Amino acid sequence: MHAWPASEVPALPGQGRDLRIHDTATGGLVSLDPGPVARIYVCGITPYDATHIGHAATYNAFDLVQRVWLDTKRQVHYVQNVTDVDDPLLERAERDGVDWVALAEKETALFREDMTALRMLPPRHYIGAVEAIPGIVPLVERLRDAGAAYELEGDVYFSVESDPNFGRVSGLDAAAMRLLSAERGGDPDRPGKKNPLDPMLWMAAREGEPSWDGGSLGRGRPGWHIECVAIALDHLGMGFDVQGGGSDLAFPHHEMGASHAQALTGEFPMAQAYVHAGMVALDGEKMSKSRGNLVFVSKLRQDGVDPAAIRLTLLAHHYRADWEWTDQVLVDAQARLGRWRAAVSRPDGPPAEALVEEIRVALGNDLDAPAALAAVDRWAALQQEQGGTDIGAPGVVSRAVDALLGVAL
Repeated sequence: MHAWPASEVPALPGQGRDLRIHDTATGGLVSLDPGPVARIYVCGITPYDATHIGHAATYNAFDLVQRVWLDTKRQVHYVQNVTDVDDPLLERAERDGVDWVALAEKETALFREDMTALRMLPPRHYIGAVEAIPGIVPLVERLRDAGAAYELEGDVYFSVESDPNFGRVSGLDAAAMRLLSAERGGDPDRPGKKNPLDPMLWMAAREGEPSWDGGSLGRGRPGWHIECVAIALDHLGMGFDVQGGGSDLAFPHHEMGASHAQALTGEFPMAQAYVHAGMVALDGEKMSKSRGNLVFVSKLRQDGVDPAAIRLTLLAHHYRADWEWTDQVLVDAQARLGRWRAAVSRPDGPPAEALVEEIRVALGNDLDAPAALAAVDRWAALQQEQGGTDIGAPGVVSRAVDALLGVAL
């Protein structure tokens, strides 16, 4: 599966700052010190309705992580999956009377278009669950053969008790986990499971549903969590720098994935930091496909909204914060974009070196994009009020905003 084209990231004078970021597993800020190649895995979409603002907010957060690393002169090895077979996709295809493969391909293509328009840097490896199945099957077999998994009526479940570090990603107690498991795709009440929290690794073939050859597992399809584990281990290995996604993935997805990987390898942790973006609401409720209260990036673009204004709307909120989409937040972003573009349209202006450093400091401090925007606001206001004599300063600002914030002026 191919990703989307990369927009050019301008080189800036000086050196970027290393990143301190909030780690869900420890509950505090951690200083990341990747080697020459920083490694990041971000969980991708289930392509039955793409791309809403909640998606965009998540991928914007991890785009900033990449930009901070690139500014430190590191390379970035970014991997993202596509869950192109799963119950919600099959249910939507049946509801709409369309082929599930065609639906997945259509929505994935739209997602690529949205990511390109928003200037999100693409992953080096963009892998679908279906194409990963040949690598998933041996992992499930290994877990089963090692006693970390068991069969139940043809399905294969992972035993969470096989990982002594289970629970260290989300920090939740068993009661909270059980509630979230039921809400987020698990089956804690299924009779015969060794532990209600045990997640499915391999689902035996069901009549009328797609299935693949699973070797000794029989025909079926993979569970949700093992998909990402197989892709991450194949392309990044254990101990990569950041595992990212929305806050609703901390449990069960990232918790279970970490335990799968740790049981497979005997190593801990799977990732150095588990980083989660906040949720975006509409009309008082979290945006979700199940509720249908979605604002789509593609619809905004069709209505003539500048993608740079959409991105500025996202950047105006700290990535970990939950916030609500309103017409006003977009209006505010469009006004900000106009002010910035007017400020950089002149050949000279106030000195820009301090501003570049302010943006770097803000982003290095847990991706504080609102503080970075405020710094650019101050420079733009000074340009409007007093102007300046630093020839080329507007060009430096324009390149910095593009390189570090992904906004083309």
